[in-house]
Amino acid sequence: MKAVMVMFDSLNRHFLSPYGCDWTHTPNFKRLAEKTVTFTSCFVGSMPCMPARREIHTGRYNFLHRSWGPLEPFDDSMPQLLKDNGVYTHLVTDHYHYWEDGGATYHTRYSSHETSRGQESDAWKGEVADPEKVETPGQSRREHYVNRKYLRREEDQPQAGTFRQGLEFIETNKDQDNWFLHMETFDPHEPFFSNSNYKALYPHDYNGPEFYWPFYKRVTEPRDQVEHMRYEYAALLSMCDAYMGKVLDAFDRLDLWKGTMLIVNTDHGFMLSEHDWWAKVVMPWYNELANTPLFIWDPRSRCANEKRGSLVQTIDLAPTLLEFFGVDRPKDMLGAPLRETIASDAGVREAALYGLHGAHVNCTDGRYVYMRAPANPDNSPLFNYTLMPTHMTGRFKPDELKNATLAEPFEFTKGCPTLKTPARAWAHQHEFGTMLFDLESDPGQLHPIDNPKLEDRMIRHMVRLMKENDAPPEQYARLGVEEYL
Repeated sequence: MKAVMVMFDSLNRHFLSPYGCDWTHTPNFKRLAEKTVTFTSCFVGSMPCMPARREIHTGRYNFLHRSWGPLEPFDDSMPQLLKDNGVYTHLVTDHYHYWEDGGATYHTRYSSHETSRGQESDAWKGEVADPEKVETPGQSRREHYVNRKYLRREEDQPQAGTFRQGLEFIETNKDQDNWFLHMETFDPHEPFFSNSNYKALYPHDYNGPEFYWPFYKRVTEPRDQVEHMRYEYAALLSMCDAYMGKVLDAFDRLDLWKGTMLIVNTDHGFMLSEHDWWAKVVMPWYNELANTPLFIWDPRSRCANEKRGSLVQTIDLAPTLLEFFGVDRPKDMLGAPLRETIASDAGVREAALYGLHGAHVNCTDGRYVYMRAPANPDNSPLFNYTLMPTHMTGRFKPDELKNATLAEPFEFTKGCPTLKTPARAWAHQHEFGTMLFDLESDPGQLHPIDNPKLEDRMIRHMVRLMKENDAPPEQYARLGVEEYL
């Protein structure tokens, strides 16, 4: 048995032809859909980047207990479990957050790993002199302007290197058994940096400044600039499509379809002016962010060119891979194996939670989406529970730890207490308010509905799932739902 997971970052399914987009150039994603099962109701769990990857390892939600951070000492790691049970695991990635403080314990769970450098703000090339920057209405960071001088040719770019390394692993080990390859690229995450051959796929009139890296904010730019940004994303997406095609070519050429599972996924989507927003995090988790693309080929059922509507999530990937290799799922892993869902669309859950630590707690049953806002304007109370006190790019500061206390173990911490520290409060989340959407009548989530009976049902789903995940007691207070306990 073999398995390959190809993971993209910030992949908005509304730009993919298998999900109905008719203007982007994604022929290999179309080809992928013909070879696999396409999930239409896949939702994220914990956001953004590293919280989602913690779910891929542990098969349980991250966002109720802590923000961005490493794997914890008590976490079950799917690649580690596979390795410990005789399955060779290999990671190839250009996702530079793995090498920051807040992601430092992930890549070492694999048997081996490789990386390609230079994405976004990767502190890669050492140049003391400041680089020449281009005037832009979007983001501009020193590291990116240094890096991109070394990435002129497509073959030098991190995505190309990642797929080259992944395909080399496949070629080297094609005749071996019991291996899992996690092939992960940061693209099409911003900045939307691609070559002219991909940009040429999207000719358009634009005479404005360089603009391919939006701030995380409301859209205020003129329409031609907005459209230009969307084309820049599409160009990078077409590059991703081209390299996805190389993986499919390898599966065809080496006849890997016989015994190799293929999973193609993402961590979350990206807002490209939908709801008048750029990016993620600062706005509610609309479906452009939360309802993600997912494609799976299981050589046991051999289902292809079919769609599955059952509600699935990121937390299901670890159990699916463990089940495929015959490795027992730990009791703390709350996701579900998708074998029968792939084969016959069998459901694995009635409802799902998702969100960002300290923001809305969202719940969906596949048709309705309920976004529960903080009850208090200051979004309190809120704490991090961790034994790995790091943020995205740095350690917790002493001032953050001065008021830390030792919390009683949670059900999933294997008897370990954790540090309980006051957490950053996303106070602006309160201003968006609580919202309820009917995806059947309003797939674009443009018109929140007022239905107290339905809201009551969705709150009950939400609280039940929070209990199952042993959510901290203050989360119920923060959301104003103590009466449902």
